[in-house]
Amino acid sequence: MKKSRPILWVFLIAAVALAGYFGWQRFRGSEGTKSQIAQKAPARAAIPVSVAPVQKQDFDVYLTGLGTVQGFNTVQVRTRVDGQIEKIAFTEGQIVKQGDLLAQIDPRPYQAVLDQAKAKRAQDEANLANADLDLQRYTRLGEFATRQRTDTQRSTVAQLTAQIAADEAAIANAQTQLDYTQVKAPITGVAGLRQVDIGNIVNASSQTPIVTIAQIEPIAVIFTAPEEQLPYINQGQKAGPLTVLAMTTDGKKTLAEGKLAVINNQVDSTSGTIRLKAVFENKNHALWPGQSVSTRLRVRTLKDATVVPDDAIQHSTNGLYAYTVNQDNKAELRWVKVGYSIDGRSVVDEGLTPGQQVITGGQFKVQPGSLVTTAVASSDPGQSKVRQE
Repeated sequence: MKKSRPILWVFLIAAVALAGYFGWQRFRGSEGTKSQIAQKAPARAAIPVSVAPVQKQDFDVYLTGLGTVQGFNTVQVRTRVDGQIEKIAFTEGQIVKQGDLLAQIDPRPYQAVLDQAKAKRAQDEANLANADLDLQRYTRLGEFATRQRTDTQRSTVAQLTAQIAADEAAIANAQTQLDYTQVKAPITGVAGLRQVDIGNIVNASSQTPIVTIAQIEPIAVIFTAPEEQLPYINQGQKAGPLTVLAMTTDGKKTLAEGKLAVINNQVDSTSGTIRLKAVFENKNHALWPGQSVSTRLRVRTLKDATVVPDDAIQHSTNGLYAYTVNQDNKAELRWVKVGYSIDGRSVVDEGLTPGQQVITGGQFKVQPGSLVTTAVASSDPGQSKVRQE
């Protein structure tokens, strides 16, 4: 028993030493693995973002708004004489030319008046011829005809001459009334919906038109602009008519290009705007009376402006800001002031300088000082709806 105890202690010490050796090996292996992982992975992962350069370039300033298309001329065609409509000579929606027949009113009463006036003139002409012959006879008689009789006959001739002049005027009036029985188009344009039918009795005092004609070549657009832009508009007009674009209300498609024709003579004090009128040739009939359009008026050009994509500008409760990327590929916060935002581009008045790189995508993951990895964004922001800040 005494000999077995030392042997037992030897085996026990050996077992403890062996367990400690294997534990030390496992701990060493785990620490080595962690060290390798730490060496392979960076301290902070870089955030992927898109960037674009801050550019220095000329920037066209546009005014945008909503306008209403109006016919260049709009005429309500009414009859000028009373009578029954015998014929409608146009089709609704038809393009009619100036002088085309639109409707025919029964002409017989007016033809009778014209014939009567012509007959009266013929009668007076016969009386004048007879009176003139008598005057010639009295004149040839000389001293054998009394002076009073000669003067009386001369007066009769003058009266009949005046009567014939009155007959001519009556004939002209009767002819005019007869011509009015043919209702003709006063302008070239598009005929609207017919308001009367064949067989209806119309009269000159009625307020109901036969049809409305709108001239669409050219055509006009009425829109408004803020009064503070009036000096720039007037200055631009001095150099030549300003260009106006008419677009769909969503601003995605250009319908026509025209020129600013009229600046209203008074500012609307209630809204602080002024009405403007642009004229378009409208050969393709893209604009139609009553249509709502989005308008774009170029008023001036900013020289050497600091321009960035709209996507670079972010909003917060403290104002507008943008992130730039420095030489160490770290994000820096910049507070900015924006003057205009047009076509996906913004003019920065303060906060950025040309040549810097601004983050245009991925900002929601970025914080000041964040390490970023960059990809250059497209330089063409694409067309977007124009809005003045």
